[in-house]
Amino acid sequence: MKEVFLVKHAVGGRAFIDTGKHPVPYVWNKIDDHWVFTVQIAREEDIAELLKWKNELNVFVFQEIENEPTKKIWFYAGDDSVHYSADKGELTIVATSQIIYVPEQFSAQL
Repeated sequence: MKEVFLVKHAVGGRAFIDTGKHPVPYVWNKIDDHWVFTVQIAREEDIAELLKWKNELNVFVFQEIENEPTKKIWFYAGDDSVHYSADKGELTIVATSQIIYVPEQFSAQL
């Protein structure tokens, strides 16, 4: 399975992290009723702009499995859910909601 991790400002806004274009180490796990994303970013200046918009971020995970349509998972990170540790070079995002969708399953009704 191939996976792409995106962090964007709002839904149609610009991408701050896009592992499809610029790979960075990350992991994500479901813990109780939320999802925790941990991203390794060693240089604080690389995420300075992201942190300005930390209360308006959306997180996306696109999962591509051979011979299946791409599954897109959209997570919402709310207030006070984004933190950066300069000591660890680690960005943490906690999402409290998600929507899973497969674009190929949607069709226009005429």
